[in-house]
Amino acid sequence: MHFSRLIGRLRPRWTFPRPDCLLCGGVAHGSDLPLCAGCEADLPWLSGRCPRCALPLPTQGLDCGGCLRRPPAFAHTEAPWHYGFPLDSLIPAFKHHGDRPMGRLLGSLLARHLQHSYSEGLAVPDLLLPVPCWSARRQRQRGFNQAQLLARWLARDLRLAYADPLRRVLDTPPQQGLDAAARKRNLRHAFTVDNPASLRGRHLALVDDVLTTGTTADTLSALLLRAGARRVDVYCLARTPKPG
Repeated sequence: MHFSRLIGRLRPRWTFPRPDCLLCGGVAHGSDLPLCAGCEADLPWLSGRCPRCALPLPTQGLDCGGCLRRPPAFAHTEAPWHYGFPLDSLIPAFKHHGDRPMGRLLGSLLARHLQHSYSEGLAVPDLLLPVPCWSARRQRQRGFNQAQLLARWLARDLRLAYADPLRRVLDTPPQQGLDAAARKRNLRHAFTVDNPASLRGRHLALVDDVLTTGTTADTLSALLLRAGARRVDVYCLARTPKPG
């Protein structure tokens, strides 16, 4: 496909019911997103990062020590921000309190970030897959999976294919507060993949809200590669910095 046609196909279609900035209430000038230029500039944009896991670093383009010692199963991570103020309040508002307008805004900004990355040469995936944050029972109780919403919004904005073959079959304890080794033990045998034949030879991108240690993404990526996927990337809203 000709490159200009590809970018045209990926052009997002953002629609919001109001022009006010969702963060400060001011007028959202010069954009069809409910966000003013000042609030957008004040978001904790991620500059230097590890290209593999997006860990914030003082330099750009070099793998972090953790990825050099033990490369994760995923090939690349795209995240617009590090997990700092005000993202540490905005993402939980969407994730835990069902603030869908906020989630839609963040998802649209992620789509715009990805569109720019594609124009800079990032490989476009064949499928977007949400991380299964909850088992089917827990998701029915909770009402939604934020990663599923993000992946669907991204697929629509970027006109990419969406699939949901990953299943969480074990309700494991929360990952928060666990170190990397404990997180890995916690996720052992927690996931399965439906219809693995449909993923063979395909470039996949996992979608989640925040990447912390990368253990969940690594576990799912390894599962997808064993199912026959050619490559797995990770797309998320934010990356947490290294502790301390």
